[in-house]
Amino acid sequence: MHTETHEKVEVSVKHTEDWSLVVYNDDHNTFDHVIEKLISICEHTVLQAEQCAMIIHFKGKCTVKSGTYENLEPMCTSLLASDITAEIEP
Repeated sequence: MHTETHEKVEVSVKHTEDWSLVVYNDDHNTFDHVIEKLISICEHTVLQAEQCAMIIHFKGKCTVKSGTYENLEPMCTSLLASDITAEIEP
C-alpha cells in the first residue's frame, strides 16, 4: 500500500527597502565640493553634510542616505556625474 502525503508550506519573505547610498573618499574632491553636493543632491543640512564629509575623509566611506533603490538611484547617478564616487548597497 502506498500513502502519499501533501504538505502545505508557507514561506515568509521580507522585502527590504533599506538600501544604502555610500560615498567613498578620493584624492581629488574638496570638502566644499562634497558638502555642496550632499546638500543639493541628497538634501542634507549643512551640519549633516559636514559630518558625512568628515566621516568619508577619516573612515574612507559613509552611508549618506538610506531608502528604496528607486529613490537612491537618481541621487547616486547625480553624485557620480559630479565626480563623487558613490554606490548603492543592500
